[in-house]
This record gives sequence, C-alpha cells and structure tokens, in this order.
Amino acid sequence: MILQSNKIVIRRPDDWHLHLRDGDLLKLVLPYSSSTYSRAIIMPNLISPIVDIKSGIDYRKLILSNVPNGHIFSPLMTCYLTEVLDPDELEQAFFSGIFTAVKMYPLYSTTNSSYGVNKINNITKILERLQKIQMPLLVHCEVTDFNIDIFDREARFIDDIMHPLRKQFPELKIVMEHISTKEAVEYVESSDNKVGATITPHHLILNRNDLLVHRINPHFYCFPILKSKVHQEALRKAISNGNSKFFLGTDSAPHIINHKENSQVQAGIFNAPTALSVYATVFEELNALRYFESFCSENGPRFYNLPLNQDTITLIRKPWKIKNTVNLSPYSLVTFLVGNTLNWFVEN
Repeated sequence: MILQSNKIVIRRPDDWHLHLRDGDLLKLVLPYSSSTYSRAIIMPNLISPIVDIKSGIDYRKLILSNVPNGHIFSPLMTCYLTEVLDPDELEQAFFSGIFTAVKMYPLYSTTNSSYGVNKINNITKILERLQKIQMPLLVHCEVTDFNIDIFDREARFIDDIMHPLRKQFPELKIVMEHISTKEAVEYVESSDNKVGATITPHHLILNRNDLLVHRINPHFYCFPILKSKVHQEALRKAISNGNSKFFLGTDSAPHIINHKENSQVQAGIFNAPTALSVYATVFEELNALRYFESFCSENGPRFYNLPLNQDTITLIRKPWKIKNTVNLSPYSLVTFLVGNTLNWFVEN
C-alpha cells in the first residue's frame, strides 16, 4: 500500500456481498462495481432465485455478458439455500467452481426471501455436507419472529441460532453478513478462524438517527436496519484495530426510486458508486488508514482461500459531490449519500 497525504494506492479490492439484480437493472448497476472491484460475491435472491447448477451458470453468463469493455471482473456465484437443496448437486457445483458459497436467508427476512429457511433442523443434511467439503455458509443473521423488536433481531439470532449451530457444526465455515451490532462484533472477535464477517459502508457511517430524526429517509432503510450509535461505534472500533476477521462487503442493493419513495419502502441501499470512498473516509476518521488495504483487499480472499489481487486501485484526496441519481430509462436510482461531499475520489 502507498499511503500519502493526497493519495492511497491499494491492491484492487473485492466486494464480498453484492446484489446485481437482473435484466436492465443489472446492466445499469454492474459497471459501478466492475470498475472498482476485481471480484464480488453475488447474492442469489433474484425473483427466480439461484438454486441449482443451471441457474448459477446462466446468471454468471448474464453478468459476464454485461461487463463493460476494459473492466476485469469475476462474479463469484452463490447458491440460495432452500430446505430442499440437494447436497450432492451442491458439492458438485462447489468443486467444479460454479458456486463459491451458499447463502442462507431466514424465511421472510429480507428482499426475495420467501424461499428461505424456516427451521435450522430442516437443513441438517445440507449443513453436514457444507462442513465436510468446507464450503462457506453466508448467513443473513436476523430472526424473523414478529414479536421480537426489529432492533434486537441480530442479537437474538446469535443467541438462538449461531451458538447452537456452531456447537453442532464446529468446523463449518461461516460468514456473518452485514453485521450491525455490538453483539455481532463481540461474537466474531471471540470465535475461531472459521467465522468471519462483512461490514457495509452504511452501517459504519450512519446510525438510526440518520434514518429517523427530523424525517424518515427511505434511502437509508435497509436490512439489517441501522442501529444506535453504540452499535455503530462498535463496528468502527472493529475495523480500526486491523482484525482480519472483518472484511469489505458493500451489500449494495439497488431498488428503483419508485420502490423506495412510497408507502411500502423496499429495504436496500444502492452504494456501489460511493462505497470505497465512504470506507476510506471512515478509516481516515478513525486514524486507521494503515488497515484500509487489509480490510478491502486481503482479509476476504484469505478467508475464502483465494489469491490476492495483483493489480491496484488509486484513491485521490479530492472533494467530489455525489450526483443526484443514476438513470437509464425506465430506471432511476438514488445513489447512497446523494448531495454529500466526500474527500476521497476513486481514480478509474
């Protein structure tokens, strides 16, 4: 890493949690990721989810066919974990390189999660196979019981699901996705090297006051929901000490503006155009830029047993105002932190 007062040069980063959607929306959002990241873990929760080898191959081909000329980008595909998933097909897909990991959504936990897992006991055979072949399990860590407060659902997931899951499957490789609480940070830090976690830019730079005070901002509404400043500070502390268990995962999740600005707001933040600049801003605020490259470009590949990228990317200290919207008829998207000015600009 080259670290100067007006420039940062790091290994090209990877995004370990990315939603690209489908169709024309994919074509619109993909270049914002492929211009910055070398690889990305692609989320499988499309309207027709990625649940088998054929759908995984087809979706990967669709992504690659829309990568702009001059961009070098490798989508790492994930399989949507359903209760009827075939462990033999999953193993075949893993060893043939079709799927890098499996994604578990608790039933009705987030966008397009109606195929998700209702009871952990229903997927015991699948988990046994994942542990055997060391295929990573990526987990949306929230319980979905309506009687549990939405701000407590991640902590309850750790108590109710993670502890017994790891007791039963101690060698299972797990990524806790987009963690948002002090409890999740503490759990990851106290776990062995089989557990890692992604942290988003929005959970680092915002807390629930930003979502709820003065006016409700639908473009800050996401799952897991933004938490109090106590939890935000725990996440910031976690990345500031260089712990290799935490790595970059933007959870960029685009929804068209009409699905964000209405009475039934869709959860998700489109941060692909701004995420790396936000991460740099936060690391600088924490006086932790010396750990910026490891968080963005090294911790993730090492957890997934993948080689580090050899090319680099440069960030320049240059104030730039985030543009209002991203448009491609008939789609219009609001970019994360629109109207704000960031001090770090990604040179592409």
